[in-house]
Amino acid sequence: MNKYCLLLALGLPGMGWANEPIQAVEAAKVSAPEKVELGKMLFFEPRLSKSNAISCNSCHNLATGGVDNQVSSLGHKWKEGPINSPTVLNSSLNFVQFWDGRAKDLQAQAAGPIENPLEMAFSHKLAVETLHTLPEYRARFSAMYGKADFGIDEVTDAIAAFEETLVTPNAPFDRWLKGDAKALTAQQLKGYQLFKEKGCTACHNGVAIGGNSYQKMGLVKPFKTDNPAQGRGGVTGEKQFIGWFKVPTLRNIELTYPYFHDGSVWDLKEAVQIMADIQLGQTLSEQEADDMTAYLKSLTGEQPQIVLPILPPSQPDTPRPQVKS
Repeated sequence: MNKYCLLLALGLPGMGWANEPIQAVEAAKVSAPEKVELGKMLFFEPRLSKSNAISCNSCHNLATGGVDNQVSSLGHKWKEGPINSPTVLNSSLNFVQFWDGRAKDLQAQAAGPIENPLEMAFSHKLAVETLHTLPEYRARFSAMYGKADFGIDEVTDAIAAFEETLVTPNAPFDRWLKGDAKALTAQQLKGYQLFKEKGCTACHNGVAIGGNSYQKMGLVKPFKTDNPAQGRGGVTGEKQFIGWFKVPTLRNIELTYPYFHDGSVWDLKEAVQIMADIQLGQTLSEQEADDMTAYLKSLTGEQPQIVLPILPPSQPDTPRPQVKS
């Protein structure tokens, strides 16, 4: 086999991204820094919740891979949510948002938790009225959107602008894709080859290594779970799509445990073995599982370096926390 054929067969650096089912993620390009800064403030703003205690960052903690590392998130009055919180990191690369795809984009997604009684338990109207009592927000919205009478659309637009910057470039695997032959260990390279050979890239491909399709959970064998989430079928009302979920991104996967929509698995190697079994009908050897897990750990990129915003103080007319109702 000549050098060209060997590179093509193994997918080694030198052939370019086009020959791989996975592409490198690039650093975020910020075109409206003022909007991003406003969105960051709102992402960390607990007064968008009824209790004044829950912010977007509560469930999508930027210190822990954009998740809360809980089976399902705890919302207002410690109510347990119905599903595992997906990571906000690289979420702009998803073709839809939420596990069931009910939000078409990040702006639509940002609106959901505010009104969800299991999450922030507020209303869009009251959340916006709360922000209107804070002079700094009025000034920032007026400067950014050209009007002082901002509403929920402007709030969620700003949050989405901030979330679009939360990408994680320069993972070891990305550096390898770009030609750094020393970026991956021999075991990680072997794991990547297995990842392709076993068929994982049928669902986990593209820049996000997932996030661009729906798939049935338990394609070959049933997935046993106590979680009642119906997935895409619960949104469309079509029975054939019950149990279908948006394929999650594998970027930063070593940070985003527990795994699956029901948060039932805490160990990455175990998750790899289960997915090979129920999705591909294959039993991995211990060595294969170890190698593939090593590869997945090469997908951890540079985490966003966030300077916490200083939020404006409440005013006499700012609604007080409601923690008992």
